[in-house]
Amino acid sequence: MTVLQRCTGAVLDIGCGPGRLVAALRARGHLVLGIDTSRAAVHRTEHTGGRALCRSVFERLPGEGFWNTALLMDGNIGIGGNPQTLLARIGTLVAPTESLLLVEASADDVDEQLQVQFDDGRGRLGRPFPWAHVGVPALRRKAAATGWQPGSYWKVADRHFLELRCSRGRRRPA
Repeated sequence: MTVLQRCTGAVLDIGCGPGRLVAALRARGHLVLGIDTSRAAVHRTEHTGGRALCRSVFERLPGEGFWNTALLMDGNIGIGGNPQTLLARIGTLVAPTESLLLVEASADDVDEQLQVQFDDGRGRLGRPFPWAHVGVPALRRKAAATGWQPGSYWKVADRHFLELRCSRGRRRPA
């Protein structure tokens, strides 16, 4: 709820999973789009009445440069294995000023890039893919290096969140 309360305008949920935040934001009157590379997750999001696309954040997306708020919940700062590249990409998706990025990250001072695999629960592993595990201190450094201003930090139970704001005059990649 603390994340939902901070969202403004049109919201892009990156790595939306089953769409719980997409549905909640829609119920609050936001224009919201979820994206996820899992077809099952997109289907569940749509089943709850949300709008979602089966697409990577690194592919072309509707409304590039338009979104007011972007979400990276549940550790999704790890998408692609390089948080700076991800943060720079999100900078091209949000409006150039007055934009907000809400990120859930580890409280630990961790900054690691790794290869991970999904386990289907029956001993079968999926293909390895790049992922990153980033804590709030490292996220602050990476944000500043990619044109985001770290804002409020808060925690709820054992979950840690950081608000990042678009830097005024930030240059957008060509």
